[in-house]
Amino acid sequence: MINNIKIDPEFENKISPLTEMELKQLEENILNDGTVINPLIIWNGILIYGHNRYRIIEKYPQITYTVHEKDFPDRFSAIAWICKNQLGRRNLTLEQKKYLIGKQYEAEKLTITNINGINQHTNEVGGQNDHQPKHEKTRERIAKEHNVSDSYVRRAEHFAKGVDIAEESIPGIRQEILTGKIKPTDKEITAIAQATPEKRPELIKQLNQPKTKNNKTEKAIIREISEKMENPDIENKPEDLLCELEDALDTLIFRWNMCISIHKENFEICKDKIDELANMGIEYLQKIKGGY
Repeated sequence: MINNIKIDPEFENKISPLTEMELKQLEENILNDGTVINPLIIWNGILIYGHNRYRIIEKYPQITYTVHEKDFPDRFSAIAWICKNQLGRRNLTLEQKKYLIGKQYEAEKLTITNINGINQHTNEVGGQNDHQPKHEKTRERIAKEHNVSDSYVRRAEHFAKGVDIAEESIPGIRQEILTGKIKPTDKEITAIAQATPEKRPELIKQLNQPKTKNNKTEKAIIREISEKMENPDIENKPEDLLCELEDALDTLIFRWNMCISIHKENFEICKDKIDELANMGIEYLQKIKGGY
C-alpha cells in the first residue's frame, strides 16, 4: 500500500520541516509504539499530510499505519487545507506562518476562480450583485482565522511568491528562509520577486551575508538597520515605513499570542507583570499616536 501512495512536490513543500531533534523524537515514538497512531491523509492516491511519518514508514516497513482519504474539489482546495492544518502547529517560525498564510490565500483565490470558471488574473470574481470581490472577502476571513490584519494576508501572499521565486533561482533557499536561518525583510523579498532572473541570484546571495558580527545584540542589529534606512543613498518610500511597522506589530501580536497559549498555566501567576508590560506597550503606542 505504501508504494501506491504518490508524493506531490508542491504539496510536500507546504509541510513545515521538522528539526533534526523533532524528527528523531518522532521516529523513536513510532518505533516504541510499533505503529503510526495518526493516519496518513491522502487525496486521489496523493499524500496530503503525514510526509514525515511516511518517510519513517518507508524506512521501517514492519511499522503498521492507517490511511484516511479526504475529498477535495481541486488541488487548490487541497493546498489550502494543508496550509490551514500546518498553521495549527505551535512551533512555527514567523516566516513559516507568513508563508503558509500567503499560500493559503493564494490557493483559496484559485479555488474560487476554478469554481466560478473565471480567469485567475481578473478581479471580477464576485456575483453580479456582490460589490465586494470574493477574493477580498476571502482575505478578510483568513485574517480573522489567524488573528492578523487584512493587509498582513496580502503581504504574506507577496512574501510567499517571492520565497518561491527565490527557490526557483537557488534551490534550498526556501527552507533557510522559513526556518529562520535567513531573515529577509519584505522589501528584500519583493526586490527578488521583481528582479530579472539574471539578477535574482545576486540578490539572494546578499541575503546569505551574515547579519550578525562579533556577537552583536539584537538591539545593536536593529540600530544598524535604522541607520541604513536613514542613509540618503537608499530610497525610502512611505509604503516601506508602513509595511515595516505593520509587520513589526503583527510579529508582536503573534509572539504574545504564542507565548500566552503555550504558558496558559502561568498566565494568572504572572498577571500583574503582564499588565505592566502591556501598559508599557500602550503608553508607547499612545506616544506614537500623539506625534513621534
